[in-house]
Amino acid sequence: MFVGTYDNGLTRSGAYQCAKGFVALLLGLMVIALLTSTAQAQTTTQYTITDGGGANDITATTTCANPLVQNFSVPTNYTVSDVDIGVIADHSWRGDIRITLQSPAGTRVQVVNGSGGDSGDNFDVRLNDDGTQVVNTDPATGDHITAAPLYDNNFIPDNPLSAFVGENSIGTWRLEICDIFPTEDDGNFLRADLFLTDTPPYADLSINKSVSSGSPASGSNVTYTITVTNAAGSPSSASGIVVNDALPLGVSYVSDTASGAYNSGTGNWTVGSLAPGASATLDIVANVTGTPGAVVTNSAEVAASSIFDIDSTPNNGDTSEDDYDDASFTVSGARVAGIPPSFNAICPIANQILFDWATRTWTTGSTDNDFVVTGIGTLNYALTSDTPFVTGSPEINGTNTGGNPGEVSLFINNNQGILSDLATGVITLPTAVPSLQFTVYDVDFLAGQFADKLTVTGSFNGATVLPTLTNGVANYVVGNTAIGDGASGGTDAFGNVVVTFSSPIDTITIEYGNHTTAPAFPGNQFINISDLNYCMPATTLSVTKISNVVSDPVNGSTNPKAIPGATIQYCILISNAGSATASSISATDTLPGNVTYTAASMQSGSNCGSAATAEDDDATGADESDPFGASVSGAVLTATAAALGPAEGYALTFQVTVD
Repeated sequence: MFVGTYDNGLTRSGAYQCAKGFVALLLGLMVIALLTSTAQAQTTTQYTITDGGGANDITATTTCANPLVQNFSVPTNYTVSDVDIGVIADHSWRGDIRITLQSPAGTRVQVVNGSGGDSGDNFDVRLNDDGTQVVNTDPATGDHITAAPLYDNNFIPDNPLSAFVGENSIGTWRLEICDIFPTEDDGNFLRADLFLTDTPPYADLSINKSVSSGSPASGSNVTYTITVTNAAGSPSSASGIVVNDALPLGVSYVSDTASGAYNSGTGNWTVGSLAPGASATLDIVANVTGTPGAVVTNSAEVAASSIFDIDSTPNNGDTSEDDYDDASFTVSGARVAGIPPSFNAICPIANQILFDWATRTWTTGSTDNDFVVTGIGTLNYALTSDTPFVTGSPEINGTNTGGNPGEVSLFINNNQGILSDLATGVITLPTAVPSLQFTVYDVDFLAGQFADKLTVTGSFNGATVLPTLTNGVANYVVGNTAIGDGASGGTDAFGNVVVTFSSPIDTITIEYGNHTTAPAFPGNQFINISDLNYCMPATTLSVTKISNVVSDPVNGSTNPKAIPGATIQYCILISNAGSATASSISATDTLPGNVTYTAASMQSGSNCGSAATAEDDDATGADESDPFGASVSGAVLTATAAALGPAEGYALTFQVTVD
């Protein structure tokens, strides 16, 4: 706060220019204009004063002890959340101008101190706390243009306008203007604008989150407690409150006790309404699935609210706001290598095929290679990296054997210069396989050098498929990510991570980089990707037949019965639930003796609801391959398809009349 003082003994040395003439473009005296705009449900009101008089009003008598005063009259009351002040004056040597703003509550802010050092002429500035630079620090050689458009300069005040935040708007806002060297030059006040932003009705929601144990054992349960509160000082209640707490990888949902309803699938907790000072609490019991050493962090954030929040925005992911909180624990216990799923139990040995690196070639340094694989076609490995691979990589070698003497595998060597650098490998299969298993060697940690982070994701027909990762002694697993936290040599198994896909996949993505426990500028690090053991693709065809009565001669289409003369519609659905493509498919259906086929009633499609492609009754013509075919001969209907890929279906609908 500034309380005006002035030393009449001050002088300014150096030449100065004469006062500029009156700018006649500004009209009227004490004109008040209102301009509103909205931002996050807030409203800014502009109050304007213009002085069209020709006489100088910043003169030798306008000392800082006796300043020029301009008053803004604000007739409405609201809580102020932001203040800007704009001033235009025709005045030589603008560095001499001092400006003070006083609120109806008596708070005073000296927004322009008057440095005396800025020799530029005229003052045309909008002062706000978010300006581009501090006022009176702009180049002294430039003069301000006081004509329209207004406020070409957007400067930060010498003292913050935030001192007015939270005060009431109604009353007289006093603007004081003076010259710290009043005897040396004169000037003329032209215009001032006061911009007041109101605080709309709001509810200040905040989240507090804790976990019952900071070091639970794998397999044990923990309880997360999440509390959402509407601050006691909030002027309004909030309704429609939703908090999102989606459980992270490393824990699995067991149960919950909630004020409101919690959906463990989406993580959304429907809280409802909270009055000022009220709170609601959610307790989630979760089972710890991470391996010893795993750090599991669970976050919660307000996802929705009916009303503006004064200091945070729902669902924006900003961890610094008070509507967000998280809680972490480290899985306790002695680290042992995990036991991976038995691939023999997932895929019969007779159906297993090994992609063996010992029988393959890879040109050293190349990053994209195709390999013909028994039973599925041509497989592709494509590698990319944020930094160039180290010379001699990628290649097939025995640098890391995973404890298997003589083992060779695909070697990937990176010198990842910064923590965010990443190498990515994408394995694209020509067709989906039912299951697959492989090992990544040497996922480990070296203090001051690196902390390996391996993430593996699969997909099937574009949908994400997550594998099971099994840890070694030198790493821990959280979901589909393994993080190195111990040492592993190139010939031992400590750094092994076994990757198992037990459901169909057609693409595998391997990301290799550093965890946050690595230094900001990591050192050299490398892994090897082992042989792939995959299950031979197979088709799994199934047939479903459904029927419904369309109409009958007595009831029409209203609750029809299967009586003589009734029309019945059938649908035959052939589905392929396997991971291989079935070809040359043919299915037949023999009609019972008490019905008669309705000529030209067959339609085909991918499912019963969308079967709309007309099929004629014979077995010839273009309609037999568009892409499905159908025909009828006597009482036998035949449905054909050249091919059905994984998860694809073929539906044939037709109608009959009950005899």
